[in-house]
Amino acid sequence: MKNIRAKGLINTKVAFLSLAIIGFSCSEKSQTQNPESEDQIVYDTPMPTKDTPEGMAWIPGGEFTMGTNEADAYAAEKPAVRLKVEGFWMDTHEVTNAEFAEFVEQTGYVTMAERPIEWEELKKQLPPGTPKPDDSVLVPGSLVFTPPPYQVPLQDISLWWTWVNGASWKHPEGPDSNLEGRENHPVVHIAYDDAVAYAEWVGKRLPTEIEWEFAARGGMNGKRFAWGDELTPNGQYLANTFQGTFPSENTAMDGFLGTSPVKSFAPNTFGLYDMIGNVWELTSDWYDALKYARLAGEAPKLDAGMNPCYNPDNPFAQERVIKGGSYLCAANYCVNYRPSARQGQAYDSGTSNVGFRLVKDPENKNLTLK
Repeated sequence: MKNIRAKGLINTKVAFLSLAIIGFSCSEKSQTQNPESEDQIVYDTPMPTKDTPEGMAWIPGGEFTMGTNEADAYAAEKPAVRLKVEGFWMDTHEVTNAEFAEFVEQTGYVTMAERPIEWEELKKQLPPGTPKPDDSVLVPGSLVFTPPPYQVPLQDISLWWTWVNGASWKHPEGPDSNLEGRENHPVVHIAYDDAVAYAEWVGKRLPTEIEWEFAARGGMNGKRFAWGDELTPNGQYLANTFQGTFPSENTAMDGFLGTSPVKSFAPNTFGLYDMIGNVWELTSDWYDALKYARLAGEAPKLDAGMNPCYNPDNPFAQERVIKGGSYLCAANYCVNYRPSARQGQAYDSGTSNVGFRLVKDPENKNLTLK
């Protein structure tokens, strides 16, 4: 996803942005088996002897294969590289509406989606000389998935994403909606700064992309999905994704049309729920479309002094990496329900399918990644 807040302004008839700048980096993809070798993950960080933090699981750390060489994967996931990460604690599930509500009640925090849009910040993500829109459209809101009643071309995301004034974490579909019955669903419409504020309040942090992918793989290398090479082994749905024809027809064979309560599906071998599907999850890394190529020595190092992230579709992007896919990932579009999948998310924006979970370091952890 690119420049989400700017996309919202398009939907409020601000005509200076183009769909090319703010479109998703998703497209139709077929599904094939991962041809990579199944190298073993080598664990090297013993579990701390002190008590496990409540609601967290120990991720042992070690050397593993990040990314993929899979033929049908998106370019930003390639090539596969061998990396090492040290052990850490990770939330067993995504932060829920109830948990975020407690944070807001205790601190009075106001999320990005609830604040008026600041033009000085927005224009940093737009081509120079872009004229300022009327103040009447610089109002609080967020992007909401609004499925069309019939099949539409997949090149135009405005056909299923709508900027809704008043949409926020506590009003997921707009001001007339609420969280009744969704207290245990993952919180959405969360921007990067919102997640960081919550993390500081609970004494944790967002995971790095490397940590997130290591945890999502659950000790398995060279597998297309978090549980193996089949999406639905023996016909069993193991994650909340989109069945049917995206975006108009969701058959909900997995039992859910939208987000699902956390822990609705079995955990991976580390004890983590919903690492694939349900909602995209924020990480602390800036998005770089050539990250893996740079790590493999196949692309020059990024000049972070100019822009900390790199998105060839939007040279003005200021995006953080999101991982894991969501309930909107479908076989005919946006096949991102895989550990290696990655996208960029505008740092100042959320949507109705982006949330987060947090990690915590053990005492005396060395954070250097090799």
